[in-house]
Amino acid sequence: MAINKVVKSAEEALEGIANDMTVMFGGFGLCGIPENAIAAIRKKGTKNLTCVSNNAGVDGFGLGVLLESRQVKKMISSYVGENDEFERQMLSGELEVELIPQGTLAERCRAAGAGTADPARRAARPRRRRCGRTWGTRPRRGRRRRRPRSRRLRRPRPRSAPARGGRGPRGARGPRGRRRGPAAAPPAPRSS
Repeated sequence: MAINKVVKSAEEALEGIANDMTVMFGGFGLCGIPENAIAAIRKKGTKNLTCVSNNAGVDGFGLGVLLESRQVKKMISSYVGENDEFERQMLSGELEVELIPQGTLAERCRAAGAGTADPARRAARPRRRRCGRTWGTRPRRGRRRRRPRSRRLRRPRPRSAPARGGRGPRGARGPRGRRRGPAAAPPAPRSS
């Protein structure tokens, strides 16, 4: 049976939102933001929200509207540079702020939508290394056996390199710029 997600108004869409909830707002910058939903939250008067968005809006528009009415307790965002009210509240300690790089924020949102653990917390756990044939076993002790000479990998000689002793593509100089072989004769004096 299909779920009908179409609603008649923003107020109807926000029926389940209560105080102290975490709400994620879409859009990028000021483009594509849910303006009607933000206005409905302000009108409803929901307090102590944790807002997740890539930016904090500007003064009087976007999430700046909720910041002005002090309905936001914590802001999880990647860019907050255009909102003076946000800056004032953050510096005075009225607003908790978690600044996250854009890619990490996107991955956290993806992980939350998929129902997996927060990747930042998952990365903090120590990983088991693979040693030997199974996970968690110790490597074998003792001297490592070398392969027989016939099975070792040999580097093929480049085609431009001559057999040993001849002049290669670098002329009389070796690979580090040093002269090979006997020193070159001094140049002949000029006659005028």
